[in-house]
Amino acid sequence: MNVRRHSIFLVEDDEATRASLVRKIEAATPGLQVAIAASGCKEILQALEKTRPDVLLVDLGLPDGDGIEVIREVARRWPRVLMMVITVFGDEARVVGAIKAGATGYLLKDDAAEGIGAAIGLLLQGGAPISPGIARHLIRQLRPTAELPASSIVVKLSPRELDVLTLASKGYSYAETATLLGLSSSTIGSYTKTIYEKLAVGSRSEAVFEATRLGLIDDAAE
Repeated sequence: MNVRRHSIFLVEDDEATRASLVRKIEAATPGLQVAIAASGCKEILQALEKTRPDVLLVDLGLPDGDGIEVIREVARRWPRVLMMVITVFGDEARVVGAIKAGATGYLLKDDAAEGIGAAIGLLLQGGAPISPGIARHLIRQLRPTAELPASSIVVKLSPRELDVLTLASKGYSYAETATLLGLSSSTIGSYTKTIYEKLAVGSRSEAVFEATRLGLIDDAAE
């Protein structure tokens, strides 16, 4: 039986993450092929001038511009291209901005690493893949009386836990965080477990997202 091939374009500035996503996408589902893996806005827009993919995956923090602007431009010029965000942060402004610009899906990078193939498949079938942490946040926004507002929720992280979480928000691995803080990887793992428990989350991306929402860390870096 012939499998229909779907062309995927990806824009992600981190080389290791980009290579990992390409491998996972092509190994996940027969018929998915990453035709272009770009590192910035200019490169991906130049590629789109020549040919269009079925799906465009967009990181938001790019070295030469904002991924939301890429989404907006593609939606305006090539509205049949399906677009999904893959990023570290899920704060309200970025989520709403990306969806308004034309994105149909929004994945935090931890979730993308685990289920990128399934998410692309859902997108191609007309669905809107969204990370659980993002979905919970949107539900909270739609049901403000269901929970206490973020400003009234008190979560206390120690200075060292904040250091670990801040480095995670900047994309550092456990090993890199351990080196920068002069600690062992197992100690970083212990701090991370405690952070998850305090924030009631299950992944680094969700921890960064929740801490940003609560104002515990800055959201300036992606």
